[in-house]
Amino acid sequence: MNHTVQQLLLAALVVLPLLGSAAALLPAPPGLRGRGPDQAVLRHGVTVTGVVLAAAIALAAGFDHDHPARMQAQTDIGWIPALDIRIHLGVDGVSLPLLVLTALLSFLSALYAYFNRPSGPSPKAFVALLLLLESGTLASFAVLDLMLFFLAFEMVLIPMYFLINRWGSGERERAAWRFILYTLLGSVVMLLGLLLVGIKGGTFDMVALATDNGGKLSHTTQLIAALAIIVGLAVKAPMWPLHSWLPDAHTAAPTVGSVLLAGVLLKMGTYGLVRIVLPITPGAAHTYAPYLAAFAVVGIIYGSLACLALALPSPTTTLNGGFAPFERSGARGDLKRLIAYSSVGHMGFVLLGIATLTPTGVNGALFANIAHGLITGLLFFLVGALKDRSGTTDLDQLAGTSGAALYGRAPRLGGLLAFGAVASLGLPGLAGFWGEMLAMFGAFDPADGLSRPAYLTYMAFAGLGTLLTAAYMLIVVRRVCMGDHPIEPRVGTEPERPALADVHGHEFAAWSPLVALTVLAGLWPAALLGLTDPAVQQLLAGGNR
Repeated sequence: MNHTVQQLLLAALVVLPLLGSAAALLPAPPGLRGRGPDQAVLRHGVTVTGVVLAAAIALAAGFDHDHPARMQAQTDIGWIPALDIRIHLGVDGVSLPLLVLTALLSFLSALYAYFNRPSGPSPKAFVALLLLLESGTLASFAVLDLMLFFLAFEMVLIPMYFLINRWGSGERERAAWRFILYTLLGSVVMLLGLLLVGIKGGTFDMVALATDNGGKLSHTTQLIAALAIIVGLAVKAPMWPLHSWLPDAHTAAPTVGSVLLAGVLLKMGTYGLVRIVLPITPGAAHTYAPYLAAFAVVGIIYGSLACLALALPSPTTTLNGGFAPFERSGARGDLKRLIAYSSVGHMGFVLLGIATLTPTGVNGALFANIAHGLITGLLFFLVGALKDRSGTTDLDQLAGTSGAALYGRAPRLGGLLAFGAVASLGLPGLAGFWGEMLAMFGAFDPADGLSRPAYLTYMAFAGLGTLLTAAYMLIVVRRVCMGDHPIEPRVGTEPERPALADVHGHEFAAWSPLVALTVLAGLWPAALLGLTDPAVQQLLAGGNR
């Protein structure tokens, strides 16, 4: 593909959602209002995100797959000469899959919102915030200047705050405030590290800094700067113990907010570690890697045990499958909260892979990033649909005698939930398997200078985490799809169950791409690894290959 066309496509990915966000606030032209202005603005969201997805696919099709380590579609123009800050965009094998994933999930979220109008204020603000969020996320993966990366990183915070606070449910205000405070505090710390790197390195250009491979940064400077950057990125990742904002945010967020938060926003933290910390501060990365791996493994076990506690029946659940009046602390037993905690565990595998500092581990981390976005995005879509139908995401109620029992009442919905669960637990042949396996392979033989016995211990605990993941996911499937000890109906009677609709056409359209890509990535992992591996090899070598 012509270089100019590539440049325009990449610029369009960042600019079009921003322009669409502003246009969403304008009155709809009379001829395009359809059944009303609300429908028109929701259709506008589908149209803009659809065009952005088409541009992302075109960019991927025109990408030079023979040279994925080379930065392509670059735009590099001056912006603030006094500070040497430039508008520098580019894409390589590391960022391209994340750009396509973000465009896909944004389009599917807009499509889902069109048919399931979010309850809350005017859809105009909802669509504007959704598009602003997409623009910031895409920019985070496309920019190659440290200051632009920071601005794009911050750009997503306000839209997500309002999506949770205005269109969420439950304790949405508290969840939104925790989200914004945690992430803003982490961002301030990260900014100090980025400024230190740019000032001491003589430039904010990420490509030039990576090529220099920390040559202009003393070891002490690398240690201080990398620590600040890692803390800021770890909040977004999320890494234990900086994860506590995540369960509340997911529990309160609307369905599309949860999909985008899990599917793409969490990836910004791990992407920053690979793009910035590993190549620009390699000495500090080597020093901090064992600690990062330890926190990652604690997150895997902690997240899995938390999910297991949420999945098991409440002690007050009655033996016949009904439920007595019970007291809960917060949202204990909430299915959305369970999937949020599962993200802590799954992202722990991503962090473990990065902390091995090996091509195998980092490739596994990048693969797990994409797999988690596909699978967890699907699971949050399914839980949102389940809440729309049953009015609850409480597992005890969903498993009771009047609960979901999806296999009998909505078999396609139940089948999709079972598929998402087995994909999440890492069943071979599906996307969730390869990233976790490669991360553990990387821990089996970490980079030179790292303690192999320590990493073997980390690998063993990570393996235990996969067993715990299988346990809680299978418990969830059994309880939601089959129920807890269902009562046998007497002759001539049927248990009272309200109607429960199966998968609608628009839901099938929104979810089937995620299912297809989960299967495709599981059966043909080389399609993704062939993109990431050369780029990872170059990043770990400091851009000198």
